[in-house]
Amino acid sequence: MKIKFLTVVTVVCVTVVASGFRFIQPKPWAAPADKAKAANPVKNDAASQTAGKALWSTHCSSCHGKTGLGDGSKAAQLKTQPSDFTKAAFQGQTDGSLYFKVSEGREDMPSFKKKIPDQEDIWNLVNFMRSLKK
Repeated sequence: MKIKFLTVVTVVCVTVVASGFRFIQPKPWAAPADKAKAANPVKNDAASQTAGKALWSTHCSSCHGKTGLGDGSKAAQLKTQPSDFTKAAFQGQTDGSLYFKVSEGREDMPSFKKKIPDQEDIWNLVNFMRSLKK
């Protein structure tokens, strides 16, 4: 009886833990094709990256970390782990996709189209995110 009880408890615990991880894993997030194809109109130069870095420090680093590793001070409070922006999977996205995601947001990721209303500023932020490569 004791072994049967422990087996049931173990199965329940494993099931609860396994199902909990589904909520932790980020769902795929693809920008609509027309948005993903949008070209960045802002030249990726030192001035743009400096402007983007200032926006990053104000709006992004608390979740995504100072260097884009997803290790910001608020990251542990989120339902999903913020992406590591230094990885190839992130850096392989188009500028248009990154612009769309910053603008629109999703779940834990807020929309920034009102907090950063100037489109050029969001493109500067995209340019700064490009500098976070490993």
